[in-house]
Amino acid sequence: MLKPIVSAMLFAALACSAQVRSSQKPAAANTQQVLWQKLEAAIADSDRTLDGVLGVAIEDLTTGQKFLLHENEVFPQASSIKIAVLAELYHQAQLSAEGQSGKARLTDLYTVQPSDLVADSDIMLGLTPSVTRLTNRDLATMMVAVSDNSAANVLIDRVGMENVNALMDSLGLSHTRLRRKMMDLKAASEGRENISTPREMMILLEALYRGRVLNKEMTEGFLKMLSTHKESIIARILPEGVRAATKWGALEGVRNDSGIVFAQNRPFLICLMTTYLHNEKDGEEAIMHIAAIAYRMFDRLGRASEYGRVVSPNDSSGPSTR
Repeated sequence: MLKPIVSAMLFAALACSAQVRSSQKPAAANTQQVLWQKLEAAIADSDRTLDGVLGVAIEDLTTGQKFLLHENEVFPQASSIKIAVLAELYHQAQLSAEGQSGKARLTDLYTVQPSDLVADSDIMLGLTPSVTRLTNRDLATMMVAVSDNSAANVLIDRVGMENVNALMDSLGLSHTRLRRKMMDLKAASEGRENISTPREMMILLEALYRGRVLNKEMTEGFLKMLSTHKESIIARILPEGVRAATKWGALEGVRNDSGIVFAQNRPFLICLMTTYLHNEKDGEEAIMHIAAIAYRMFDRLGRASEYGRVVSPNDSSGPSTR
């Protein structure tokens, strides 16, 4: 008679123990959610005080958790659209390596032509027309590192504007469009602006990061190129040595920055867009403020246990615990 009673008691004890264990995980997860709530509150403050329109898409690449604000609104991209151009260049280089003809290769040579030179081309304007020869990789480096507009325009011609947009279509990004070359003010005045949304730029960058667009070798090359040291609003707030694969953009009334920040053990996507700005500096400060708070959160999540305890290697300077 005792055996059934003992078995029942043992079963109850195990069930109780299981309930305790299962409740510990959500409790830790709920603690982490407080950080997300603080991030949300800080972004809400920036949105409320900014004299302009703010769009935000942030994603934890470890868990997939996202924060979105005005994520489906269409924003002018300025030079941030060069992310899409770079993606198509590496896409075509991969297709060429697989044997398809007529595709741009990273090693294809180009001779600088006077007709290709436009304003805001810090490197190309200093080269010798009809003499200097560059590869597509060289052009991509200039397009990313110093946002050279002439280099971007040459690459647009070489990969084809329609092919850039076809790649976006293949990913379901119907609002991400390359519709003009850099510094084409006539096209811009006619409404042919280069555009995207915070959500779509996030989707593009995640697809690239996870290898859904390019093979492993080309993915690594793309991310290395986009991580080239450069001026970036987001990068201004990052500690030295933190890798950031980003591309910022600036137009009158517009400031953007989108990319991947490789925080220790916790990389994240961050796409910040502003438009209708009364003061462009306010847009830059809003982007820096949000990026700083986001980085601090992901840096802590990456260095801490699920309960927030940080154990630094070889660190015995802290107070003892019992």
